Amino acid sequence: MIRAKIEQAVGILNELGIDVWMTFVRESASLHDPCIDLVVGGHVTWQSAFLITRSGERIAILGSLDKAAHETLGHYAEIIPYVQGIGEPLRETLARLDPPRIAVNYSTDDELADGLTHGMYLLLQKTLGGTPYGERLVSSEEIVSRLRSRKLEPELARITRACAETVDLFAQLHKRLKAGMTEKEIAAAMVEIMERKGLERAWDPEQCPAVFTGPESAGAHAGPTDRRMEPGHLMNMDFGVRFEGFCSDLQRTWYCLRPGEAAPPEIVMKGFDAVRDAVHNAAAFLRPGVKGHEVDAVARGHIVAQGFEEYAHALGHQVGRQAHDGAGLLCPVWERYGERPFAVVEEGQCYTLEPRVPVPGHGVATIEEIVVVTRDGCRFLSPPQTEIMLVKP
Repeated sequence: MIRAKIEQAVGILNELGIDVWMTFVRESASLHDPCIDLVVGGHVTWQSAFLITRSGERIAILGSLDKAAHETLGHYAEIIPYVQGIGEPLRETLARLDPPRIAVNYSTDDELADGLTHGMYLLLQKTLGGTPYGERLVSSEEIVSRLRSRKLEPELARITRACAETVDLFAQLHKRLKAGMTEKEIAAAMVEIMERKGLERAWDPEQCPAVFTGPESAGAHAGPTDRRMEPGHLMNMDFGVRFEGFCSDLQRTWYCLRPGEAAPPEIVMKGFDAVRDAVHNAAAFLRPGVKGHEVDAVARGHIVAQGFEEYAHALGHQVGRQAHDGAGLLCPVWERYGERPFAVVEEGQCYTLEPRVPVPGHGVATIEEIVVVTRDGCRFLSPPQTEIMLVKP
């Protein structure tokens, strides 16, 4: 996978007209640049530079004690070890290549392209002092964005498997749900099922799974509490698993029936239907060439048209090695999103679609699905939720 992503990176460098992409790191297991996972595949201790050129050269300048490990990995054809300092071999290598533009890992908008710390940037400038190369540094944001976004078939297969496993876990959990369970008890039941299958969570254990029940729930990005799922509550779960290094991130909604109820109240169904239809309307619009904010507007407009307040977040984010996989978003043009609403959708990207609707007196209706962008549209990576699930008295 690493070699395939390096080859993909070479093509992207040529698309963008960038001569060299350099990942400059130290103590990478402790202070982790996400690009290590993409195009390096192993950690280093001393200051190290991994260079990929638009002509396909793969050069690693490493501390001598890191040399053997990366020779074994075999991802970089030329390994240059040093003992006293990286400065001389790095300057000599750049002088040989003489690149007009050198991309390094900083970004104001994409956190997964922002792995170069400020201290390492200052160190790099100091190391390149007396050469022209410090003035030739540019952001690698576009490289990293395209490389993470354009899923290779093995990557897509792993995300799809993670989604299938998550849907199966939801189905098993459904059989255990009953009124009176706390959010913590529901989360623990899900974790027990997951661990029995030998799977691991896609993000922080404190919030995976996240469980929200009733009108007073904490909302997104909070862990489960001792709040009980009571009759009349909407309950939803945000959950994902990691399969062979790739994530799912799905949400499902239940309604806890009151005694004597055969179906949820009309207002609950109106909220659920609004969310479900917003997901499918956005999926029908999503295709290569549109911009993220245009897709968000389709779902957001539908929610508002149904009489509900607009959701206070993006419609969707990319999914891959991380549940939130950086790069472009399906989001409104808000200050906090920077330039990401204007990113153009490309074939091979995987996005969540996750609108939500607060239903007064009952809780929140929300569905989260994952789609992959195809040549002329998109397709769901697992069967979407089309009907609200019911917890009987």
